[in-house]
Amino acid sequence: MTTEGDPASMIKVLHLLVLSFSFGMQVWVSFIAGFALVRMVTRHTFGLVQSKLLPLYFYSVLGCSFINLAVYAVYHPRELLDWHESLQMALYFTALITAALNAQWFGPGTTEVMFQMRAIEEEHVLGNQVGLSSQVEGYAKLRERDPKYRAFRSSFMRYHGLSALCNLMGFICTCTNLVYVALNLSTI
Repeated sequence: MTTEGDPASMIKVLHLLVLSFSFGMQVWVSFIAGFALVRMVTRHTFGLVQSKLLPLYFYSVLGCSFINLAVYAVYHPRELLDWHESLQMALYFTALITAALNAQWFGPGTTEVMFQMRAIEEEHVLGNQVGLSSQVEGYAKLRERDPKYRAFRSSFMRYHGLSALCNLMGFICTCTNLVYVALNLSTI
């Protein structure tokens, strides 16, 4: 049993704060900021903002996931885990892996291809209108006429899809761990 002022209590508070911070950041960046921003700025401005914001986001989620896994592993030895705790440990590990994939491969790959697409779009005077639905026909015609652009778009969609999948998996893991922690506050 821990007492007030015990270092273990401070570690538990840190663990809960980092988990909550990670969850809040994932909700904001994944579901709110992008949808709001895409309606307010041009497509190319949106891409530029995302290229600066997402690396910070991915590395922040990676850091939070590492801290959460480390703290949980220290306070829950593998030999004493029940199946709920084993599942929670696996969720922390999955969140860490998905954040690392996004930070190291999928995020940078998406950004690189996005800038290549942007250069071609600028040549055809596309990308300077606000909103996603503007100039849909122009992008479709560009894909039909330019095989290089079509290849970049295919690559972009693959990277972006994998990044979004990793982000969603990490979010689900963090959300599930937050629920586990809320239901078992005494065993943090």
